[in-house]
Amino acid sequence: MDRSNGMLYAPVGKAQPVCKPGDFVFAAMSLEHGHIYGMCNGLIEAGATLKWVYDSDPAKVAAFLETYPGVTAASSEAQVLEDAEVHLVAAAAIPSERCELGLKVMSHGKDYFTDKTPFTTLEQVSAARAKAAETGRKYMVYYSERLHVESAVHAGRLIQDGVIGRVVQVMGTGPHRLNAPSRPDWFFRHQQYGGILCDIGSHQIEQFLFFAGCRDAKVLSSKVGNYANPAYPELEDFGDATLLGDNGATNYFRVDWLTPGGLGTWGDGRTVILGTDGYIELRKYIDIARHPQGDHLYLVNGEGEFHMELQGKVGYPFFGELILDCLERTEFAMSQEHAFKAGELCVIAQNEAVRIQENHI
Repeated sequence: MDRSNGMLYAPVGKAQPVCKPGDFVFAAMSLEHGHIYGMCNGLIEAGATLKWVYDSDPAKVAAFLETYPGVTAASSEAQVLEDAEVHLVAAAAIPSERCELGLKVMSHGKDYFTDKTPFTTLEQVSAARAKAAETGRKYMVYYSERLHVESAVHAGRLIQDGVIGRVVQVMGTGPHRLNAPSRPDWFFRHQQYGGILCDIGSHQIEQFLFFAGCRDAKVLSSKVGNYANPAYPELEDFGDATLLGDNGATNYFRVDWLTPGGLGTWGDGRTVILGTDGYIELRKYIDIARHPQGDHLYLVNGEGEFHMELQGKVGYPFFGELILDCLERTEFAMSQEHAFKAGELCVIAQNEAVRIQENHI
């Protein structure tokens, strides 16, 4: 997959099936974002069977079938939703439409797996919470910058093992390459994409909650701006926020669409996790001017300094755990409340953000 702008970010890992062929059937719908390929790859590698694909755009379906030739193109949304064999629907709709589709999927007795961001309004958060409680179905989210990054997976294990003590702060950067000509129209419409903190900021907030072990957090401050793209007045190409977790841990993150053309990948995403006994830095997608591949983890604690190159060595356990959670109605991959809380906080950060203007002060 082309990773020049992150739109088609679709990691491929080792097949580690947790079920037999046909035991867990899923469908793909609403192919608006290339993340659907990463979502499908992860599920298939974990043993899921991809049966259907549906999108109103035949060109998107044709491209999808080139990657997954054994899949059947559905003639309608209803053909997928009314198929009793389908356990889960994976979808990457326009962000503002993700919740509506999820409510429909859950009402048909199926679990829902959506691309991030899961919501663009607080009303959607409330509706999804109510539907999950009513139906008992899952509304899971593809927070790919943790779930589909091996260095981030390993960092979670190290933290759980206590190698840096109690986590007191998480700092994250999520720069992305804009590559505007490759983007669909909705990408530049604020009502549809939700704003930069709501969209790519959702990765950062989810990671903070996970790495710091927070169940809730408060948004202390947030800012958004458009520094370099006046041709797209509704685009925010910069955003940042500061959060305080319910356990006292703190978070600062920055996201942007300002990645320069000279970088060897779509974005130099990094995370720094400070603990009482050490710290971890993740260089997720590249180690600039040193290693073109990603998944570098740097660890410093009382034992010394360590550098781990983790690409191809850790795997992506979330997808197998999600399949088993759906089959057994457990919550090992991700709790429903965690998925909702991360989505809710990114909407709050977006809603409360100061919009940066020239001569703002």
